[in-house]
Amino acid sequence: MADEDELDALRQRKMQDLQLRAQQESVAQEQTKQMDAQKQMLMRQVLTPEARERLANLRMTRPDAVESVENQLIMLVQSGRLTQQIDDYTLRQILRKIMPKKREIKIERR
Repeated sequence: MADEDELDALRQRKMQDLQLRAQQESVAQEQTKQMDAQKQMLMRQVLTPEARERLANLRMTRPDAVESVENQLIMLVQSGRLTQQIDDYTLRQILRKIMPKKREIKIERR
């Protein structure tokens, strides 16, 4: 009987731990969704439609670079240094500065 009671208590604790972990994960996911929604709303305010489209296309190939640009733009807006919308031309200039230069590889046959 005592073994069964201990086993039941262990099962109960394990279930409580699992439920608590699931709740924490759902809260974290909800916070991530809210942050993404806020980021998207801010990007709509900061970027022209053409610039947003360029970032969306670039996200498919270079998600790390897009994330970096978005974070930098958010920091500029928060610090008050960005007061106007960024158009496609300006975004391309920013991307040229951030993206590493492509190396041209020549293969020479002898």
